[in-house]
Amino acid sequence: MTQVHDFNAGIGSNGLFWTVQVPDDAVTISGDTLTISLKNQPLQDTLTFPVPGVTNPGTAGIPATVSFTITYQKSGHPRQVRPTSRDPLSPFNWAGEMWTATNSGTFSVAYADGTFSAQGSFSSGANFGEVGTERNGSFVRPEDDQGENQQSAAAAQSPPGPAAASVAAGQLTHATQAANPPKFRGKVPVEYFFH
Repeated sequence: MTQVHDFNAGIGSNGLFWTVQVPDDAVTISGDTLTISLKNQPLQDTLTFPVPGVTNPGTAGIPATVSFTITYQKSGHPRQVRPTSRDPLSPFNWAGEMWTATNSGTFSVAYADGTFSAQGSFSSGANFGEVGTERNGSFVRPEDDQGENQQSAAAAQSPPGPAAASVAAGQLTHATQAANPPKFRGKVPVEYFFH
């Protein structure tokens, strides 16, 4: 199969890739349902990834925007995840509470010059999915590490949580933490983890 499009936000100055920060007002939580609704988010279509010879693919693409609404429905009981590493840069240094979840939604994407657009809908169906809260890197607290247990083993097999929401194909992805993480004031970021 030949790749035709790759809509992404490029690589940020802090090293995050394919990710953009989702505004607080784009996320709605009601009971066991979480909805993210993002409108006209600027992106680039780099057509392929990686882009040969280009360090920051977000600067080499065709300007575009994406909009999507995705709803996650959690079910069952939460699974507790414990960190299996104390290294703040390790993908296994995260703790959280995760529920099984399904998702469905709609999306639209268009080039800024109007020469291309696409829209559609999606659903997780019977595929694996989770939703929950997590802390990673420097936000993991000492009390999150409760020793070796089944949850620690599960954490070692699970991918790391995202630093921000990715709008590529309407899914969320993980990102590596920068060597000099930003210092936050006020609200401590709480991240939602989706597959």
